[in-house]
Amino acid sequence: MMQRNHADLVAEQSQSRSATSALAASWRRSMMKHGLDPGDHRRPDRLSATELRHRHQAMQAFLHVAGPQLDQLYNLVGLSGCNVLLTDAHGVVLDQRVSDGDAAQFREWGLWRGADWSEAAQGTNGIGTCLAEGRQVTIHRDEHFRTRNTGMSCMDAPIWGPDGRLLAALDVSSARADQTERYNRLISAQVAQTARGIEAMFFRSSFPDARIVVASDDHPDAAVLLAVDKDDLAIGATRAARRMLGLEREGRIRPRPAADLLGRQDDLTGFDRAERAAVIRALARAQGNVSAAARALGIGRATMYRRMTRLGISENHG
Repeated sequence: MMQRNHADLVAEQSQSRSATSALAASWRRSMMKHGLDPGDHRRPDRLSATELRHRHQAMQAFLHVAGPQLDQLYNLVGLSGCNVLLTDAHGVVLDQRVSDGDAAQFREWGLWRGADWSEAAQGTNGIGTCLAEGRQVTIHRDEHFRTRNTGMSCMDAPIWGPDGRLLAALDVSSARADQTERYNRLISAQVAQTARGIEAMFFRSSFPDARIVVASDDHPDAAVLLAVDKDDLAIGATRAARRMLGLEREGRIRPRPAADLLGRQDDLTGFDRAERAAVIRALARAQGNVSAAARALGIGRATMYRRMTRLGISENHG
């Protein structure tokens, strides 16, 4: 009876024009766009071992960075009956952390490596809806589209790649029947923080020869980072930085002076600005010794002082 009631409710809300919530929109996509049945009790499809291996290989660098963060997150939530999962951008589970005592339940639900939890395959669920909408979501028990999934609570956050495209979803799913929405919010905050950490670390590892600059501290809920090369050109940006600075939404960005993007303005332009940077670097390497800095630049001490004066550099700059 309960199963029929949930399926009927989902079907009714999916077809109702008056239902305008984000949840109703996801249910509607699941039924109208993807043609799914909320009463379908089949387990999620799983990739073959060969297909899963290929996906792992394609994401190997990312999974290497994310692994220790999954361990840390599991250490925080694992003992409370939670399963930590990491998927690709298509909703396929690539990695997970789960206790032996909870493994059988999650395996029965299909929350396991190789399973397809996209919204197109399973309807409204934490992983699939997070990826479909590109935002942090919590799908609590009977908010799931399919009746067979209403025994779980799922807290998810998206992870964006260095190219600005959606890369993965980080999920914590709970098997506890007494899981409260308040506890879900606590877990959700930790999931979001871990997802941001993974995103930032993978961005840094993707630009090993660049220095990473925090473009803004005004967005604590996002990684706003720029990768800057040795010529002070911004050559990479996280999704949040792209949006904040008006850069290309996806793909490689056109190199731009980092100072221009970060709003650092002075009276110097062109070669003067580059020369000033070179003089300051020489002074720093010489620990403020003007004579040593001049020798490193291949100029005389008097010439060095004239250039410092013209460029507005004091003796103690080093």
